Amino acid sequence: MGEPAFLILTALAGEPKHGYAVIEDVLDISGGQVRLHTGTLYSVLDRLREGGLIEVDREEIVASRLRRYYRLTGVGQERLATETVRLRRNADAAAARLSGFALRPGTGAA
Repeated sequence: MGEPAFLILTALAGEPKHGYAVIEDVLDISGGQVRLHTGTLYSVLDRLREGGLIEVDREEIVASRLRRYYRLTGVGQERLATETVRLRRNADAAAARLSGFALRPGTGAA
């Protein structure tokens, strides 16, 4: 699972959200590091829906435009939990291997 999909699932773990709210939440979750473009968001949302990880919660009309809210399915919750464990394990392995290096903060060099 790629980072955009993981972050979108994370954003939807709290409550159903519409597209713009997902974009804003992903930006917040990532500490400003991941800014999803609309095309990326909707292509990932489509893949997640096709995979049964999310579903449409509801739709409403706001300012003459359709606003669609998405939510995690039970399968989506399980997949997010599995990915979280996998990523944590990988990050722990990287941290353990880096612990032997004396990095100077901000330089990326020893």
